Amino acid sequence: MSTAYKNNPAVANFVEYLRIPSVQPNIDYDECVKFLKRQANEIGLDFKVYEVVPQKPIVVLTWKGKEPTLPAILLNSHMDVVPVFENSWTYPPFSGHIDEDGKIFARGSQDMKCVGIQYLEAIRKIKQAGLQLKRTLHISFVPDEEIGGHDGMEKFVLTNEFKALNIGFALDEGMANPTDEFIIFNGERSIWQMHIHCTGQPGHGSLLIPNTAGEKLRYIIDKFMDMREEQKKILESDNKLTIGDVTTINLTQISGGVQSNVVPEKLTVVFDVRLAVTVDHEEFENKVTQWCKEAGDGVMFEFEQKNPNVECTKLDKSNPYWVAFKGVCDELELKLDCRIFPGGTDSRYVRRVGIPAIGFSPMNNTPVLLHDHNEFLRADIYLRGIEIYEKLIPAVANV
Repeated sequence: MSTAYKNNPAVANFVEYLRIPSVQPNIDYDECVKFLKRQANEIGLDFKVYEVVPQKPIVVLTWKGKEPTLPAILLNSHMDVVPVFENSWTYPPFSGHIDEDGKIFARGSQDMKCVGIQYLEAIRKIKQAGLQLKRTLHISFVPDEEIGGHDGMEKFVLTNEFKALNIGFALDEGMANPTDEFIIFNGERSIWQMHIHCTGQPGHGSLLIPNTAGEKLRYIIDKFMDMREEQKKILESDNKLTIGDVTTINLTQISGGVQSNVVPEKLTVVFDVRLAVTVDHEEFENKVTQWCKEAGDGVMFEFEQKNPNVECTKLDKSNPYWVAFKGVCDELELKLDCRIFPGGTDSRYVRRVGIPAIGFSPMNNTPVLLHDHNEFLRADIYLRGIEIYEKLIPAVANV
């Protein structure tokens, strides 16, 4: 079985891309760019590289449509992958090893080099069939998504070059699902990373000094963790809810102090908060402000990251791209599970500038292994994904 897959040109292209170690941090993207340029030449796509930030290339392959003045379709993926702990892998993580069951092992096999190559292989087949699409397609390969996309898509969507692409609708990454359903995402929670600084009276560790930083820190921690517990109960009370439907709060750092017998004048606690799409941002920030006042004098907070509230992409008849997308899924009898993405993807930046976007990776019946050891994707699932995009891409591009 593995020999048959190895001889499949679409699988071979995927494996070649997986073997490029575009792993965070400090990535040299040159090999990715060369690989994608060759793909563009073979398929017959225009090729362009944008560099909003030096050494952070944004590769865009373009197939001009019959009506190029219409808003275009963006098919987005990212080139970077997360680090690996090689000793924990059965096969080398950048080998693209195919085992006897047809599993393709490599970092990026699920997240998300698979989708980028599936776009290209589907377009290759569409062009070979002699089809011409109404709308222009832009296939983007962006850097640094795995570290927040700040030097990639976040900056790119604000440029005149991006505006000139005239994007009307975008597809981006989703994730695997162990069941036979395909998960799609039409929105993301807002990431707020908050540093709460608590100052107080310093002194000797043998005393019971009033107004200490530690007392204030405890109050703040209790408030955040009480809310965390409330959200856990909401999630556990309804089996129809997923993690993306609630606000998650996690204490990630505590810092301060100078030595063990000195009461410090300052302690800082950091919370990673992912606000559910139903949360009023101003109301939540006011609540934290009130907690800080209640904790005592000298308690303040600042943001490491504060994502704005972004409207979810509509999944109804008001969105013609969704109607086309859903129509193909119905035709192919794909079971869909619509969710809010639990983490953060580049889709949030696309939606932030008013462009509807759906996160979709055609990987059902697949364990979720993104960022995990022994990440793999079965070759048959990968090839089935190409067939799905062969139908989806023309449908949304001919709206």
